[in-house]
Amino acid sequence: MFAVIRTGGKQYRVSPNVVLKVEKLDAEPGGTVTFTDVLAVGGEGSLTIGSPVVAGASVAATVIAQDRLDKVIIFKKRRRQNSRRKNGHRQHVTVLRVASITADGQTFTAPVVAEPAAAPAADPQE
Repeated sequence: MFAVIRTGGKQYRVSPNVVLKVEKLDAEPGGTVTFTDVLAVGGEGSLTIGSPVVAGASVAATVIAQDRLDKVIIFKKRRRQNSRRKNGHRQHVTVLRVASITADGQTFTAPVVAEPAAAPAADPQE
């Protein structure tokens, strides 16, 4: 199951339990964010495309952290003019984990994977 959402002027293809970085949102770490701007929903051979959004569809995500991306260096030089300028920028982002996708009255979440039981350690004296 996947959905295409729109936030921060960009579009993201998401599925349950996926971690993604989006433009900064006003939310506390540990909080929940719901996206209702769902442009498309698909899965198992079916695809629903909205015009412009899919009616009744939403994506719920949990905020993991408020973070900043790596620094981008902006360097401008005007040749033969003894003129140059160096600047840096770090973009603020919100790190999210998609919890569920709701469409057509159904909610899709990530399948729970059970931790394998730890095998008992072999006795070194045998």
